[in-house]
Formats: sequence, C-alpha cells, structure tokens
Amino acid sequence: MSESQRGARRPWNQLRRLGAIAASEPVLAILVVAFVALQVLAPRPIATLPALVDWQTVMTLAGLLILTKAIEYSGLLTWLAHKLVHHIHSERGLALLLVGLAAALSMIVTNDVALFVVVPLVLSLHKLAPLPLKRLVIVIAIAVNAGSVLTPIGNPQNLFLWQVSGVSFARFIIELAPLCAFLMTMLILLAAFLFKATPLDFSKDSAPQRVDGALATVAAVLFVAFVLLADAHHAGVALAAVGAGFVIWRIRIVLKIDWLLLLIFVLMFIVLRSVAALPTIHDALTALSLQTPMRAFAAGALLSQVISNVPAAIVLAGFTHDWRALAFGVSVGGFGFAIGSLANLIAVRLSGERGVWLTFHLIAVPFWIAAFLGGALLLRLL
Repeated sequence: MSESQRGARRPWNQLRRLGAIAASEPVLAILVVAFVALQVLAPRPIATLPALVDWQTVMTLAGLLILTKAIEYSGLLTWLAHKLVHHIHSERGLALLLVGLAAALSMIVTNDVALFVVVPLVLSLHKLAPLPLKRLVIVIAIAVNAGSVLTPIGNPQNLFLWQVSGVSFARFIIELAPLCAFLMTMLILLAAFLFKATPLDFSKDSAPQRVDGALATVAAVLFVAFVLLADAHHAGVALAAVGAGFVIWRIRIVLKIDWLLLLIFVLMFIVLRSVAALPTIHDALTALSLQTPMRAFAAGALLSQVISNVPAAIVLAGFTHDWRALAFGVSVGGFGFAIGSLANLIAVRLSGERGVWLTFHLIAVPFWIAAFLGGALLLRLL
C-alpha cells in the first residue's frame, strides 16, 4: 500500500476508533457531543464551567469508588455470596436469596458494585445447574434499584440529593425507608410468583474463595469513617486521606476505579445545568410548578424514563426544594424502561443473554406503574 493510500485511510481508521469508543461509552459520547453543541450555540466562558459542578458530590463519589473497589478486590463479597448459596435448595429460594443479597449490597456498596458481584455469581452457578437467567438478571436489576433507595450512598442520584439537601445520613434513611420497604415487598412477591420451587443442587460449587482479610478490614473501617466525614460535609478531607492511603499501600485499586464515571458525572453537571439555564427550558421547567410534592414526584418519575434518573435528579433539583419528593420520584423512575437507571443497562449487558430486552420490559414496566402509584400514595400519606 502506498504512502498516499495510507494517508487517505488514516482518517477513516480514526473515525472507526471514535465510533468504537462511542459504542462502548454511549453516555459519555452523548455528553461530549452535547457539551460541544452548547459551547457553539450558547457558549459559556470556560472559567465559569467548574462552578456548575457539585464538587462535594463528585468527591464523595470518588471516595466511595475507591473504597468499594477495595472491598470488591478483597474477595469478601464473592466469598459471602458463595457461602450463602450453599444453603439454597430450590429455584424460588435462590431467586429470593439473590434479591435480598443484591438489595442489601446496593444499600452499602452502591447498586453498580452489587451488580458486579451478584450477576457474575449467577452466571457461575448456571454452569452447575440450569437456571432461568433472563428472569434472574431482571429481578436482580430491580433489586439493586429498590434496595439502593434506602441510603444516601446506594446510588448516584441519592448521593447527589443527600449532598444538595444538607440532611444527615440518618435523616435520609428515615425519609426513604417507607418507599424502600414498599418496593422490596412488591419485589419479593414478584420473585415468589416468577420462580417455582424447582429443586437445585449446588454441591459442586466447591472452589475455594480467597479473601484478603487485611484489605477487607481496612476498607470496611475506612468506609465507615469516610461516610461519617461526608455526613459532616468534609468529603474533600476524607477523599484526600483515602486516596493518599491507597496510592501508597495499594495503588492498583486507585488506578482501577471507574474514572470515566467521574468524568461522566462532571460533564453531566455542566451539560444538564447549562441546558436547564437556557431560557426556553428554564421557563418550561418553571411553569411545571415543582414546589408541590406530587408534581416534583411525578416529574422525577416520568423524566427518568426519558433521560435516566441521575440526570433527572440533577435537572429537577434546581426547580424544587422538596428533596424527598424528588428522591421518591427518581427512585421510582429507575424502573420501567431500561434507560430509567444505568443499573438496568449494566445488568442486561453483564448477563450476555439474547432477547432479554423484551422480557425485561414486560416485567419492569408493570413494576414501574405499581411503584408510581404506591410511591404517590406514600408521599400523600406521610
């Protein structure tokens, strides 16, 4: 091939690489395109852009990513999951265990990390006994969305709303507990209906699960300390201490966290708040009168079905002071269409199952309708 031909093909190769990156990280690609478009059509001085970012939320998220990655690398969660499975003898029992495990983990180590523990566990168990993978992955996705509702660190939208609301860690849990209890009750009934009492035998699951005790202990202690400092609005100090400690002790953990997620969060704040500030958009959102709880709830639940619940929380937080109603809304918004929560997309991708999208929506959309009605009733009564 001549030098001129190579030169002609070089732009096409670069476009293919960009296309591959966009396909693997569609959310990041959309945000980059939106950012460029906004800077062309409604430019802001570059120096003013950092002020649009809620850095307390970003720093808290960064610290949690380091600590949850440390817990994940310790092997503790995988060891615990396999120990629990050995006490299960039926398909329904397995489904209920996985729902409870996924929900409990999501309350502590975020919904994404819970998925990266529980879904691979299901895939490994499927090699030992035939399992209804599609339905299991779907109820696990619903479980991490339902369980993560309870705590400020359960999911990114809760983390953001916790920081902007200024309420304490305990107060947040108290306010969201009724919705979480309602969603988990619905999910347990759904799992009991979807799965039969078919016998299962996991006695062959005897592979030893190694646990790095020192890493697990240090990560657990630092996790509690970090949450306490973040609750006292000292996320920056906590992040500096945790980050420096792991860079010195286990730098691989810091290098392996999801840095793209942090970039996505920063861009999300800049893009969404810039869009919300556009006169037409700002006037339209103002006209919704989101100061009433039911309107804020409905807006969060419905907008999440279009742009996902984290962006919905960021956009709507500037138009309502009722953080609890908005938290109810975006929590419910995580169900329904797969785009409602990034956890849904992660779960489906991890499963590797074909044709799972139709089954997912046949289960998740009715669940969203019931969650919407129940959430609205709870909001009215409490």
